[in-house]
Amino acid sequence: MSRTLVIGDIHGCYKEMMKLLDKAGVNDDDQIISLGDMVNRGPDSARVLDFFRYNSQYRVRAVLGNHEHKHIRARHQNYQPTVSMMMTRWQFGADYDDAVAYMDSLPDCIRLPEAILAHAYFEPGIPLTQQKHRVLVGTMGASSYLKNRYRRPWWELYDGGVPIIVGHKDMSGKGRPFHYRDRVFGLDSGCVYGGKLSAIWLPEFRFVTVKARQPHWRRLQQKLQPME
Repeated sequence: MSRTLVIGDIHGCYKEMMKLLDKAGVNDDDQIISLGDMVNRGPDSARVLDFFRYNSQYRVRAVLGNHEHKHIRARHQNYQPTVSMMMTRWQFGADYDDAVAYMDSLPDCIRLPEAILAHAYFEPGIPLTQQKHRVLVGTMGASSYLKNRYRRPWWELYDGGVPIIVGHKDMSGKGRPFHYRDRVFGLDSGCVYGGKLSAIWLPEFRFVTVKARQPHWRRLQQKLQPME
């Protein structure tokens, strides 16, 4: 039976991603889906994104994360690029424009028979077709919007017909996958900061994790300090 492996925030951690795929035992019949934030802050953003752009060995898909959204905004001159974005642009080189065009083609969410996949949040009580772009993607102001509108965390109020799987933040607060009443699953476990890269197998909802090789973002920031 065909399976789907959903991967949390990769942030350019290509070697950890490949180790995760090997540990998970992915085969040619399986589908691989990224929850977004494939780029920025890590050492190999271009290789990660190219895996999802060009891979012919596996069936691959991705949703839009807020870090991809930043590149789209910056390309349209609506956002001042950050240091991590400039590093990602350097990693892509002459292919950067095509990479951003691919990011701009990504959907806000993917609905599978087993679950809804989105990068960041989901507003309770609102149908999927009416969810706000900034909520699903986790752009600036989304977190404050949900906190001001609801007195409890959104995942405690989630009332969708199927489970939802998101990334964006370490919802466990402990660098590991999160789940709430088998209805909401969080896969951001801080790999680029030295935590873990996490994924979940569908339809069985089984977690797979690998440890980060190092705190990549901190190491890159240390290398940049003498240049400031």
